[in-house]
Amino acid sequence: MVFRIFLLLGLFGICVSSLQATSKPNIILIFCDDLGYGDLGAYGSEVNRTPRIDGLASEGMQFSEFYSSSPVCTPSRASLLTGSYARRVDMHEDFTGHWVLIPRSRRGLNHDELTIAEAVKTKGYTTACIGKWHLGDQPEHLPTEHGFDSYYGIPYSNDMQQARRGDPPLPLVHGDKVIEAPADQSTLTKRYTEEAIRFIEANRDQPFFLYLPHTFPHLPLFASPAFKDKSANGRYGDSVEEIDWSTGEILDCLDRLNLAENTIVIFTSDNGSNGRNGGSNAPLAGNKGTTMEGGMRVPMIIRWSGKIPAGSSCSELTTTMDFLPTFCAITGAKGPSLPIDGYDIQPLIYGTENASTPYEVFYYYRRRQLQAVRSGDWKYHLELGETHLNWTTPVPLSEGRPAKLVNLSSDLQETTDLSSQYPDVLKKMKRLAAEAVDRYGNDGVEGSEQRESYTLTFSTPMILEE
Repeated sequence: MVFRIFLLLGLFGICVSSLQATSKPNIILIFCDDLGYGDLGAYGSEVNRTPRIDGLASEGMQFSEFYSSSPVCTPSRASLLTGSYARRVDMHEDFTGHWVLIPRSRRGLNHDELTIAEAVKTKGYTTACIGKWHLGDQPEHLPTEHGFDSYYGIPYSNDMQQARRGDPPLPLVHGDKVIEAPADQSTLTKRYTEEAIRFIEANRDQPFFLYLPHTFPHLPLFASPAFKDKSANGRYGDSVEEIDWSTGEILDCLDRLNLAENTIVIFTSDNGSNGRNGGSNAPLAGNKGTTMEGGMRVPMIIRWSGKIPAGSSCSELTTTMDFLPTFCAITGAKGPSLPIDGYDIQPLIYGTENASTPYEVFYYYRRRQLQAVRSGDWKYHLELGETHLNWTTPVPLSEGRPAKLVNLSSDLQETTDLSSQYPDVLKKMKRLAAEAVDRYGNDGVEGSEQRESYTLTFSTPMILEE
């Protein structure tokens, strides 16, 4: 009798443990740098071989209208981790007028903002950031100060080692220490993958969140010897195919440890491709740095076996800002106390019947400037005057453009202006643009919901400690 009681208690304990594990899925977020909409086989590429990522799509859900909040690095990463437009959290550009943070920038992500890592840690998750950070390179702003238990990677873009600007050699950082300078970029993807697998293996018995922001295919392009000169798409294809290999290694690790069924795996990009060296945003118009679709609409694939229908697709508008509220809802973590802009998109990822986008409107910001708004299939490009290289040095970058109303369902190249045919739609889109300016600001104008920035004076560059 006693034995039976102990046996029943043991079985009960196993069941409870199983339920707890199921209620706290592991999360792996793979975030590429400058990977274009058309760079994967699943999205139409015929030059890059990406069988493991394509397989991920066949096992999960593929999104066709998924957006980054920005066409460049720093603001897109701020939005992903905080669930907010970069202008709301004042991470839309550097004080010096650069589009993104540069080495020794005077700011970093505000500590008042709740990140994904900080949220899930309250539910017992172990967290790691492996790869490119780009939200502040001073010790006060590194990943370990924003909810990540560990960090391994480069603190900003791999092209930021300009001697004339005073940049130090590109540092590879472990925790808050530089362990290699300059970093050997040819082995970064391989080493990120090895670190990721070590992290997964070490935390196989507890819930974990792995944020893997790859360095590539941002320029300059590198690949390890096993992939260099092996693709049909030059150095660009080499780097993309090594990322595909990396993804496969991580998926194989999950299978080997019997973690695949209880792990959410996401693959996406921070913005579109720059369109050079083999990158593609087809069939979209525009490139990285622009608010055309090719600058901000990116591939997104999500797999969660048994929860997300295999081989499914979603054509509803969703964004990187949705990850934080969705992960909070899934894990039971408390969301941010400050207002954010993303939504819990569980009904969409589960394939719930009649589920639709939670966005009435989506804003396309480029640095300080609101350049377009989308509502439904309608996209309104605001009239732009002369644009500049940066706001402190008014060097003309382009001559500007007239306003334009396009319908994305029939015009992905955004060429046909329908303003005169649809005056009521145009009126609505202008109203939505005005609301965006009031909330978040525009080109030097502060918005009513824009939060204060977190600033520092310039500090010393990160250098290798002998």
